Amino acid sequence: MTDTTAVEGTGATGALMPVPAFDPADPGPPCAYARLRTEQPVVKALMPNGETGWLISRHEDVRAAFADPRLTRPLLSAWPPREDADAPPPCLPTFLEMTGEHHTRVRRAVSPLFTRRRLEFMAPRIRAVAEELIDTMVRGSGDRTGDLVASFTEPLPLRVLCETVGLPHEDRDLYLPHTLTLLSAAGLPMEEILAALYALQDYASGLIDRKEKESREDGEDGEDGEDYVSLLLAESRREGGDLTRDDVVSFVVTMLMAGYKTNIQHTANALLALLTHPGQLRRLRDDPDGIDTAVEELLRHVPLMNAINVLVALEDFTLHGQRIRAGDAVLPVIASANRDPDAFPDPDRLDLTRSPNAHTAFGYGPHYCTGAHLTRLQLSVALRVLLEKLPALELAEPADSLPWDETTPLRAPARLPVRW
Repeated sequence: MTDTTAVEGTGATGALMPVPAFDPADPGPPCAYARLRTEQPVVKALMPNGETGWLISRHEDVRAAFADPRLTRPLLSAWPPREDADAPPPCLPTFLEMTGEHHTRVRRAVSPLFTRRRLEFMAPRIRAVAEELIDTMVRGSGDRTGDLVASFTEPLPLRVLCETVGLPHEDRDLYLPHTLTLLSAAGLPMEEILAALYALQDYASGLIDRKEKESREDGEDGEDGEDYVSLLLAESRREGGDLTRDDVVSFVVTMLMAGYKTNIQHTANALLALLTHPGQLRRLRDDPDGIDTAVEELLRHVPLMNAINVLVALEDFTLHGQRIRAGDAVLPVIASANRDPDAFPDPDRLDLTRSPNAHTAFGYGPHYCTGAHLTRLQLSVALRVLLEKLPALELAEPADSLPWDETTPLRAPARLPVRW
């Protein structure tokens, strides 16, 4: 991979360095981060939207940044800040953007729904969906070949999200376009971002109206549904409960933004990593008890989160000799942190037995991803089903010829042609 980074003040033009970009020919993280971790662990860079931010590339610093009370997550609908008088009011905060007592209260109500024990009921449902998708792909193939992205990694997360959260699958053409717009927000005008956020909020509010109507029609003797929206609505109606109706709206928007495309891309990247390491894939097939440990390594190894987590400094402070001012953007780079040799021996090697594995794929601190266990469960079940049903699975085309989905900063293969 070619490293074209020009560090601020030292390049030929003295220009800001751009945020290091993925190389289409290399599935690993941008190689510029290896040099930055060593030479400039905190460096100012130009973001795709024209704003500047401080890149933080070391594992220890990334974890610390996520937990630092001097850094806060800005509202997507209000950052970068606008000073014009006709700026629209910001949207409801997603769970990632909530702060202080509001965040504590909402997280207290939502977190119990996403514990390992609470999610056990989803394992057989995820398996049933995964088996159905694989069986459909196999039946539709006349030559024992297929595309895992189109047939498996794209439909699976949405089906799981719908069953867990309570989203109607038949409404997908209403909410998915707005979700995908928000995941591409770094390169879009604020007007488009706000329009998508407002549209998702309107959809979520309408969905809640429907569920409340269904609950009333069931009468006093009726029971609330077991999907998460219904359970959280019941909590919002409870006297002294932790949630408001707006919090439930935010929950729906958050789950669409954080629980859909990221899981598609985590799964597709994980499968590509395994298919390009056939020896490790065989060992995993022969010893499926190692799948949970393998999932953690796949989450670490895949460089999905490349400088897309934006924090804003609440006060001035100094880090590694760099003076960060109040209002500055700070970008803890998960794709770099998870390949830091100070945290992971031989970090560029895929080791499905790696333990311990303190990766930062789900962030760290107060905003550690609420849905982390659901993602783990989904990826674990998906691997088990594939290994059981298609034990001879392998790539049908050279890995270096595969197209990549570049529509969002969350990079993943656009196709995974396989044979079995």
